[in-house]
Amino acid sequence: MRPHRPFILPDVLAPGLRVVFCGTAPGTRSAHDRAYYAHPGNHFWRALFAAGLTPRQLAPADFRTVLEFGIGLTDVAKHASGADAELPREAFDAPALRRKLRRYQPRIVAFTSKNAARAALGSGARRLPYGEQAQRVAGCRVFVLPSPSGQARGFWDLKPWRALARAAHERAAAVISARQTPTCGQSASPAPATARS
Repeated sequence: MRPHRPFILPDVLAPGLRVVFCGTAPGTRSAHDRAYYAHPGNHFWRALFAAGLTPRQLAPADFRTVLEFGIGLTDVAKHASGADAELPREAFDAPALRRKLRRYQPRIVAFTSKNAARAALGSGARRLPYGEQAQRVAGCRVFVLPSPSGQARGFWDLKPWRALARAAHERAAAVISARQTPTCGQSASPAPATARS
């Protein structure tokens, strides 16, 4: 039996979220600070606000509050940290990610780099355009976004993030409408929580 290994960063997931952001693995600064996208040069938190996914700009230390806005966070590699080039292939656990997506059923899964998408989908990064993909994962719509990392600033573009926000808002409006007219026998959703392993 394999010994229990804690996640570097806890998953921030709940049923029926608008969008779950999935990276490769926490960077060195994020692992040190125990917070997602913690490096000051990372655009993630600014991009969420600029794209209209959050009503204010959050700080990395506030990462658990994303649930309030229908947003979740995870990584393909939960037990490793560092730059993508430093991560061993066996660090990535795509089947575990699919199990989480099937369990929580977010409307959209958004990979925060082509490397994250390639690790999860098994596709060559060069064949993946930015934006929405034709394929789905565990029933979720799939978006591939330009990496917010400062190391990838040459590829930075907010447009795919804004396209994601439009798709997330469209789905949110439909969900709100459906929640206002519950069906007979409808059960309550489990309470949001952060998972540590």
